[in-house]
Amino acid sequence: QVQLVESGGGLVQAGESLRLSCAAPGIIFSINSMGWYRQAPGKQRELVASITRTGTTDYGDFVKGRFTISRDNGKNTVYLQMASLKPEDTAVYYCNANVGLDFWGRGTQVTVSS
Repeated sequence: QVQLVESGGGLVQAGESLRLSCAAPGIIFSINSMGWYRQAPGKQRELVASITRTGTTDYGDFVKGRFTISRDNGKNTVYLQMASLKPEDTAVYYCNANVGLDFWGRGTQVTVSS
């Protein structure tokens, strides 16, 4: 069974930073892309950031330069460095890995207080 191991969520104040990590140790196939999505209560899940195996990145419009995604292909791990966090960034953040099929983590809560 493939598991994505997420870490790094928590409670911070507005303006602070957090770093999320997601490892995919059980995936032996080449991962096409890895990324982070988020879902706030009452809202749809949305893309935060993604990165392909070759390093091409994509960000949600709301990121506006505040977040940076990076990836260690050798470790099948993706990182999301989040800075200048806002209360509206509060959500459950889910890791995604695509190998032709999508695999999802269980989610990690990020709460930003004002």
